[in-house]
Amino acid sequence: MDSDPPRIHEDLARVVLTDDQIQARIAAMGHAISADYAGKSPLLVGVLNGVVMFMADLLRAIDIPVGVDFMAISHYAADGGAGTVRITKDLDEPITGRHVLFVEDVIDTGLTLNYLLRTLQTREPASLKVCVLFDRPYRRLIDIPLAYEGFELPDEFVVGYGLDSNGYYRNLPYVGVLDAERTTRR
Repeated sequence: MDSDPPRIHEDLARVVLTDDQIQARIAAMGHAISADYAGKSPLLVGVLNGVVMFMADLLRAIDIPVGVDFMAISHYAADGGAGTVRITKDLDEPITGRHVLFVEDVIDTGLTLNYLLRTLQTREPASLKVCVLFDRPYRRLIDIPLAYEGFELPDEFVVGYGLDSNGYYRNLPYVGVLDAERTTRR
């Protein structure tokens, strides 16, 4: 079994969002968040691992005091179906009475995010809103209000800027479509 990681750039068919496009949109989102939460010191909450790149850049784009916390989840399905969500790392900070901005790298069906938002809402935050960089509204099964949105992704398998395939490609500074022909040769 070959344990070498695949070559990153050669595995992409094309780039759909450049680093400059992503950074410009994050800067605009950070400016809007700073204005909307002025005087409130919100807590930004993200789910590991995909959100790490976006969260780091978003934090640098916000110019008001903010807190940061992370959750981790796993999906469990005994029969190979959709399964259930299990929180494997919960928040370290209490959120009761705090303004919470849930930061997501990508939203697809909305099922997992809906579960997490319902869970957080039981902890009685002062407010709970969602900020997402990549959206796939055509896959949505549950309507989730989004306070801040970055980009709508194409209906293709994309990687980069936090999005992965088998743990690879998260480190790309842009988003690209995986070339199925190239990746299946490995």
